[in-house]
Amino acid sequence: MGPIHLFDVASRVNHWLTVRQSTIAQNVANANTPGFKSQDVKPFASTLEAMSLAMSSSRPEHMTHTPAADARTELNADESGEMLHSGNTVNLEMEMSKAGEVNRAYALNTSTLKAFHRMLMTSSKV
Repeated sequence: MGPIHLFDVASRVNHWLTVRQSTIAQNVANANTPGFKSQDVKPFASTLEAMSLAMSSSRPEHMTHTPAADARTELNADESGEMLHSGNTVNLEMEMSKAGEVNRAYALNTSTLKAFHRMLMTSSKV
C-alpha cells in the first residue's frame, strides 16, 4: 500500500482556512478604520491546483500527472466591497458570512478526516 496523501491535503486545507479566518478577523477589526481596503485570500481551488501531489499508477496504461509548483496562499484585494465615504470597504455582513463559510469548511474537513481515519483503522485490524 502506497502513501496516503489525504492527511496532507486536509492539513493544507486547514492552513488555508486559518489564513482566511485571520484575514476575515483583520477586516472586522479594521471595520471603522478610514481608508482600509477589505481583503480576502485566493480560493483553495487555486491552491490545490498548485499543490505537488504525485499520482501513482499500477500500470503503464494509467494516466500520469506532472506535479505543479508548491502551494501558496496569497492575499488579494476584495473587489466586491462597497466603498464608504471614509474610503473603507469592509462590509460586516459579508465578513460574518465568510466567517460562517470558514466554520462550515472546518467542520466538513474534520468530519471527512474522522471518517477516513475510522475506515483506515477498521481496514488495518487483523
